[in-house]
Amino acid sequence: MTVVAALPRTPEPVTLQAMSRVLVVEDTESIREVVEMALDEACFDVRTAGDGDRALLEMRAWRPDVVVLDLNIPGPNGLEVCRRMRDFSNAYVLMLTARADEVDKLVGLSAGADDYLTKPFSPRELVARIQAMLRRPKELGVAVPEQVSAERVVGPLRIDVEAHEVTVDGTHLVLTRLEFALLDALTENVRLVSSRDRLRRAAWGEAWLADDHAVDVHLSNLRRKLAGAGVDGFIATVRGVGYRVDRRVL
Repeated sequence: MTVVAALPRTPEPVTLQAMSRVLVVEDTESIREVVEMALDEACFDVRTAGDGDRALLEMRAWRPDVVVLDLNIPGPNGLEVCRRMRDFSNAYVLMLTARADEVDKLVGLSAGADDYLTKPFSPRELVARIQAMLRRPKELGVAVPEQVSAERVVGPLRIDVEAHEVTVDGTHLVLTRLEFALLDALTENVRLVSSRDRLRRAAWGEAWLADDHAVDVHLSNLRRKLAGAGVDGFIATVRGVGYRVDRRVL
């Protein structure tokens, strides 16, 4: 694997990284060491794991903010680790894969990963992706005016924007951070057709590097969860334009 062996100290404010824990899960020692060094140079608090079982133990005990997760690790592989950790952690996940085909990328995102990098990669790019992840909550944080209710009712859905909670006829619907952001963007104005680019910016932020495939995968997951809660067809596709809330559910 070709990587950059050393990086200059990042110009990002130290206060952002100093509070941020990154767990690197990679079974190839040389790659693990280079990634650890790059993150250490960028002032992150870093720990490493070489297999899936150790990674899950570290996640429960240490509670990282970001997990850099190789797809093909021993024990539970990266996809299984990602699925299991979503039961107890909302850490950002950057998936690493040696295969560049779309299947790996889309399956990884559907398991709960936030982004992916294909090997070989530059440690500088990896650090930049993580910094963008950690900036995203600030970019997405929108103050709700006091006179406007933070609760939104759209058809059978009751959406609490501040609490990031969704209920369907009184039953709580469990969504990931990205799924909620997409639903929030779609229901903010039910008459609006949202392009993929608008949804990407709403969920990932302006500086985020996610592509249209990531939007499609997380929308597919959101649709499946809504259908499982009895709200089938809530999101309509407007061919060639984007997505909107289906008028029939309003």
